[in-house]
Amino acid sequence: MGFTARGVGLLVATVALLAVGFRFAYPELVLLGVAAGSAVGYALVIASWRPRLEVTRHAEPDRVGRGETAAMSLTVRNAGRLRAASLVALDRCGETTVPVPVLRLRPGRDTTVRYDVPTDRRGVVPVGPLRVTRGDPLGLVAVSRLYGAALPVWVYPRIHPLTAVPTGAGRSLDGRMDAVAHGSITFDSLREYVVGDELRRVHWRTSARVGELMVRENVDTSLPRLVVLLDNRAAAHPERVGGVVESFEAACEAAASVVTAAYRAELPVVLVLVAPDAVGAVGSGAVGSGAVGSGAVGSGAAPLDRLAAVQLGEDTLDATLARVRADRLGDTLVVLTGSGGHDSLGRIGALRGVYPSVVVGVFGAAEPAHAAGLVVIDAADGAAFAAEWDRVRRW
Repeated sequence: MGFTARGVGLLVATVALLAVGFRFAYPELVLLGVAAGSAVGYALVIASWRPRLEVTRHAEPDRVGRGETAAMSLTVRNAGRLRAASLVALDRCGETTVPVPVLRLRPGRDTTVRYDVPTDRRGVVPVGPLRVTRGDPLGLVAVSRLYGAALPVWVYPRIHPLTAVPTGAGRSLDGRMDAVAHGSITFDSLREYVVGDELRRVHWRTSARVGELMVRENVDTSLPRLVVLLDNRAAAHPERVGGVVESFEAACEAAASVVTAAYRAELPVVLVLVAPDAVGAVGSGAVGSGAVGSGAVGSGAAPLDRLAAVQLGEDTLDATLARVRADRLGDTLVVLTGSGGHDSLGRIGALRGVYPSVVVGVFGAAEPAHAAGLVVIDAADGAAFAAEWDRVRRW
């Protein structure tokens, strides 16, 4: 609760009139002071009434690509029983506010407002809560209260279609390196038979020895697995244009394009960030929920959520590369960096012994980058990266 400028002036006048009136025995001044104090008291009573409002919101949809249309539907219901509500309400939408008219809203009634959510920039747009400001008729006091919870709208980077996906090279359990497009089936273990298992998978020799049906479990050991390493260090993207780091936005678009292409090809893919992120991070460069399982729609949203929320951070490249080397997350490594990542190509190239195929995308560089043993793609933006990506003939 706060006093307006008019309210502060009237409150000061009240104190002054009462003090002077009582000090010098002027009943007229005392009467004026009492009237002014009564007005202030009336304003406090009127403004202190808390309307019972129920606020619900629904995003249509809550996850969109950059530049696509998203809208927010806000419903305000008067849950009170006695009086109608006429209020001034503002709903937060990112960095702006949207006026929400709540005029003569009778008890038990509701009103719905629908407005567009800005999607011209990648990121997470917080929408809400609703700020309701109530004042008195004299304009002396204003009280602001928050209603409803905030709802984020995820704006994904632009996704550029990629026609080619690295086939990768997988190591089978018998020690061979296979470069295949669809993987191979290799024996992994035995388990007890359950209803629905195919009889041709029953291992009869073991079943006869243990006295119950045992079934072979096979794994697809040569299935290509992609690792997308997004360099989100501030040092890797030093140039800003109008407050926007264009090279980093292009790298995010490239990462989203590779992840989406792998998902559509039903290939496992892991998203790793150099600097820790706020969504799904367990530590420096943590994979966390960033892995996409083939054929799982629900799990496919996690990497794109991280790409929508990711920001530039501290330099933890050495720790991340050490983890990527130790964990051996896949067989094809795709590194996406900016013009400031030129000096890191040597350290990235050292992973060539762990990952049979290493692809590096460099964005916003003034001169083409070269590194022995690496496939380097120089691009100005995400669309140029997609075009150069499809021109690569040998991974």
